[in-house]
Amino acid sequence: MALLRPPVLLLALVVSELHGLPWFINVSESQGPGAILYSFPINCTSYVPTLELLSVQPPTTFFNPPSLNRQQKTYMAMVTLSSSARLDALAVNHYRLQLRLTCGKKVLEAPLSVNVHRDPGYSPCAGQFANPGGEIIQVREMVTPGAQLYTLLLPGLQLQRAQLSINSAQDPPYFPGPFSINGQGWLLAPSQGLKGHAPKVFPLEVLVSFGQNQSCHRMLKVKVLPDPSSQISFLGQAPNVTILEDLAPGSNVVQVRARGLDVRYEILSPVPCPLFSIGREDGVVRTTAPLELAPAGGVAVTRLQVKAYERRRPWASADLDVTVNVRSVNRWPPRCLPAMLVTEIPETTPVGTVLKTFTCTDPDSAGSPLDYELQFHSPPGPASLCLRGRALEVPSPTYRPMCWVLQDMKVNATLDCDTPGACFQHAASILVLDGGHPPMTSEVPVLVMVTPVNEFSPACVPRTFRIREDAGPHTLLGSVVGTDKDYPHNSIEYYISGGPTTFSVDRLSGEVHLLGSLDYELQTLYRLTVLVTDHSQDQHPTQRRSGSCTITIEVEDVNDYAPKCQPPFQELTIYAPLGHSVEVTKVSCWVPQEPQRRAFSYSIVGGNSQSRFSLQGPILVHKSITWGPHWPEQPHTYELLIRVADAGPSIPHLSTTATVIVHLIPWSTSTVTTRTHRSPVPSVMTPLLVTDVEAFWQPEPWFVVVLTVTSALFLLALGWLFNRLFQGLVQMLQTPSKSAQALLLNSIQGTEESIEGFTEAPRTEMPRAPSSVVSLQHFDGRAQDSGTGREYLFNTLTGARRWL
Repeated sequence: MALLRPPVLLLALVVSELHGLPWFINVSESQGPGAILYSFPINCTSYVPTLELLSVQPPTTFFNPPSLNRQQKTYMAMVTLSSSARLDALAVNHYRLQLRLTCGKKVLEAPLSVNVHRDPGYSPCAGQFANPGGEIIQVREMVTPGAQLYTLLLPGLQLQRAQLSINSAQDPPYFPGPFSINGQGWLLAPSQGLKGHAPKVFPLEVLVSFGQNQSCHRMLKVKVLPDPSSQISFLGQAPNVTILEDLAPGSNVVQVRARGLDVRYEILSPVPCPLFSIGREDGVVRTTAPLELAPAGGVAVTRLQVKAYERRRPWASADLDVTVNVRSVNRWPPRCLPAMLVTEIPETTPVGTVLKTFTCTDPDSAGSPLDYELQFHSPPGPASLCLRGRALEVPSPTYRPMCWVLQDMKVNATLDCDTPGACFQHAASILVLDGGHPPMTSEVPVLVMVTPVNEFSPACVPRTFRIREDAGPHTLLGSVVGTDKDYPHNSIEYYISGGPTTFSVDRLSGEVHLLGSLDYELQTLYRLTVLVTDHSQDQHPTQRRSGSCTITIEVEDVNDYAPKCQPPFQELTIYAPLGHSVEVTKVSCWVPQEPQRRAFSYSIVGGNSQSRFSLQGPILVHKSITWGPHWPEQPHTYELLIRVADAGPSIPHLSTTATVIVHLIPWSTSTVTTRTHRSPVPSVMTPLLVTDVEAFWQPEPWFVVVLTVTSALFLLALGWLFNRLFQGLVQMLQTPSKSAQALLLNSIQGTEESIEGFTEAPRTEMPRAPSSVVSLQHFDGRAQDSGTGREYLFNTLTGARRWL
């Protein structure tokens, strides 16, 4: 932006002394299209003024025509950069704009000088090499293999030791061979040549590296054309010109012309050429930098080899030698030693520390006073340095009169590397100004690199992880998160200090993994000490700090073993009385490996036909049943399967099956049948009711067969003895029959009051004895039922009967 503005042109049109007065403005090469370079008010109240841009030297399209905007009674004029502006101080650092101001009949012309100064943070790639669409060059297919096709190294890049390389792929068969760039910045044709590759276009991505870790990528396209047959030649002899040392950069030196179609020009030698450049289209040789000679004076001679070629056929070219003689002028800027200040300081540097000192002198006037000015480039805002006399120091917040600073900050806030982007390189420039007319300045680049210091120890937060005991190896439990106040905050490594080898921690991420197997019954809790160690946070790699924290790992119980029952098989015999539930047995189960587990669930999963059994916890119960069609008259065997499973919160629920065989023997009273028999008797007689209780034994079929066969054999062999025994048996049975009749009469008399007439009495049954008891009954009597006439055997002691 403008550093020097002229006074307001209120009367500029009427004061003739202002005619021809030069205006100077300084702009940075980093200014882009549309930037306002200069603005000033114009007082022309009676007419509508006009402001024209008559010419620009050297010719360029970088500047827009001046604009006028009315503001109350005055007009505001502005000079801006055009959309094609690409300022490059190394190519041209001075432009002269001729302006014409018209107000009615009064006209004023005045020059405006634009000095372009370098910006160290500005990439030279933003100049001629900045076409985003890529530079297109055309070559003939008959070009010599390895010939120079294009000059990539722009003026000024050689001073920064620029390196150029081709990054894009050049794979056959599309490419005949690789293009290359030599050390002088020339693009060379492939060693295989380009014959037969017209009209191909070869895209090349060129990487330009310069400065400290600065680079840019540009696209260069090589278009192959058929071989032409044309000639090109220069007009006139080789020029020999003489110029003065104080010629401003961008001034015209000489113009060369060549005969041809759409001719372009370039300097072949010397390369790089820091002092001169040539217009590609007009062939005008211009200065690009101050032409300073040695203090001894004299004349410096520079020989330039200029090449003229057709734009569409670069191989059609001609060379011309141009000799430039530079005469010295007694005009020197200050000289400083050292010419560049580079130092490195840790972030803990105390306030007021002297970093560097330098000495400057004026070659034109030894001992004359010099002025110093510190300008910051990166970072652009905070003042971490100050200039006290000729000493570069870390600024003190309380020492402001002696330091030129932009912002008053403390050292700990300014030189702190513990926040992202805070630890950086301080790039600045010290401008040294002499007292001459016009004043000359020198620039001393300053680069102060702030290095980090490992000030704090890392730390981590204790955590608790839970894991199932059946988890497999390499299972992720979680992560230990370490923090460090030093930057970068994530430069931490993790280690386990001692402890079991069952677990591991990832060195970089802090993830905790399981390596072995777990057993809840052996160990339920683990405590690990995790060490966190920082790295890459200090200029010296060996300066490291450590911290630690404890993580707790709780093992969750998982069922490993199924319960076992003792005994696993039971066989029982029970008697089931009518109307009563019977406790059969109690199932006793536990887990031998985990005796603390006592919660189980029980269920009958098989053999429980007709739902005769149920479980009350571990107790097996035979349900009470009433008299009915389902009452078992015969003994029955049930084979019950009882499932015993875990009932606690742990999963999975494992189970086992216990087998219980139950022999059920029904227990009931003997059946008592009461019948009423009506017979024609005199009305004076009392009806005789005979109630008999029958209890009989039903043998097995095989026993009946054996008994029958045995009886037949005895009857055949001992017929005569059987007859006698039968008669004796009849006599013996007659005696007890009288006792049975007496018992029947007593029973009839006891029930005579509850019976009216000869109605049928209901049949009652006495409780039956168990089958094992019935099988042992002995019938020692025989009688005949008076009502039915049916004979039966009976026992005189128990009264049990068996019908025949």
